[in-house]
Amino acid sequence: MRVATGVTLVELAIGLVVVAVIVAIAIPVHRVHRLRSARHEAINALQHIQTAEEGFFVAHDRYTAALTAQPPLGLGLTERSASGRYQLSVEVSDGGNLLGFAARAHVRPGSAAADDPICRSFSLDQNGLRSARDDAGHDETTECWR
Repeated sequence: MRVATGVTLVELAIGLVVVAVIVAIAIPVHRVHRLRSARHEAINALQHIQTAEEGFFVAHDRYTAALTAQPPLGLGLTERSASGRYQLSVEVSDGGNLLGFAARAHVRPGSAAADDPICRSFSLDQNGLRSARDDAGHDETTECWR
């Protein structure tokens, strides 16, 4: 008597269904992870700017908009986030006293974060006030600053 070896068509179909379910779950989870990773890059960059601005304020009794200028004239930071997904900037406010600042991170076109429809720009000010906006300008702070 011969024992049959191999895979039946039903077993193959079940295997393909299992693989399809795993892929259907894994792709959206990976996308969410990638978007959150990019968002954290923007948040970390803004917090780094905030720390540098506080150090500058302690030394000079004012904030500076000179993001890339080397100390003591500026913060000595780059205009891009760590992997280049975001363009960074700083604006000073409060009239001529320079007693306030707003650090901003905007998605760079063509970067890995460009496909995030919700969190297109982030901001952080001297008081720790956070903000995030989508392309239409709607407030998405709660979603983006998690």
